[in-house]
Amino acid sequence: MAGILDGVDQRTQLAGHNRLELLLFRLSGRQRYGINVFKVQEVIHCPPLTKVPQAHPVVKGIANMRGRTITIMDLSMAIGGRPLEDFENKFTVITEYNRKIQGFLVDSVDRIINMNWKDILPPPKGAAQGSYMTAVTQVDGELVEIIDVEKVLKEVIGGQEEVSEGIIETRDDAQPHHVLVADDSGVARKQVTRVLEQMGVEYTACKDGQEAWEQLLAWVEEGRDLRQFLSLVISDVEMPRMDGYTLTKQIRENQALAGLQVILHTSLSGVFNKSMVAKVGADDFLPKWEPDTLAMMVQEYLHKHDADRARAA
Repeated sequence: MAGILDGVDQRTQLAGHNRLELLLFRLSGRQRYGINVFKVQEVIHCPPLTKVPQAHPVVKGIANMRGRTITIMDLSMAIGGRPLEDFENKFTVITEYNRKIQGFLVDSVDRIINMNWKDILPPPKGAAQGSYMTAVTQVDGELVEIIDVEKVLKEVIGGQEEVSEGIIETRDDAQPHHVLVADDSGVARKQVTRVLEQMGVEYTACKDGQEAWEQLLAWVEEGRDLRQFLSLVISDVEMPRMDGYTLTKQIRENQALAGLQVILHTSLSGVFNKSMVAKVGADDFLPKWEPDTLAMMVQEYLHKHDADRARAA
């Protein structure tokens, strides 16, 4: 499994076509789980671990790999399962989220599969709240759960929640702004909307790209002038039913929507996403998760929208 991203150039062709590749693995039982291959740097046998005093119970130690110190977490324990044992016989999935490298201990690794995002579905109603599922799918007749890693990292590592003082500008204009937010992670969605609330910006939040697309079409059907009403679309990339790349591509191909400003907001690799911004026609890319950076970028695009509205008046 080492060197799992050697074929990145080939895999970029999946983006914009509503497809993804999942790395399948098991934790402490028979249930299979999945993670997007683009978040995975490599899969190795568990390296020697050095315990960290007073660390979160989920953190089993740190590993020194190629000159980097990487935090290694028990993913089974992190999502409420039985702790893994016998670490030297387990696997570690080295991942990049939010521009940070961390490792997740798993029991066994299955294989990589190529799938359509239409086959990745939201969790069953009633199962999502309080759980660590962000989506589910079927592979070989078995249910595969896709884990809300943003939730895991927030609980284990934490991070800044509020925009720092002095970042948010005082606005005197009377024209309101409205932002459409699409993210399948409840934690990530709340992080974005909290920033918008601090900024005094109205928003509509959707749980995936398909819901966001249907909302856009509904506004068009209502006769709204979206170039005036909607200041910005902030979309996650990884989402059930329709991913952020496909959402952006469809916006650009629709005459009534083509001029909308779109920011892709994701924990996936920054290098990959910067190349995809141009391919699918997004205006910008923002790695998760920094509330100050998000607030500054939103303000930049609100100013652009103000200028566009003034020219159209």
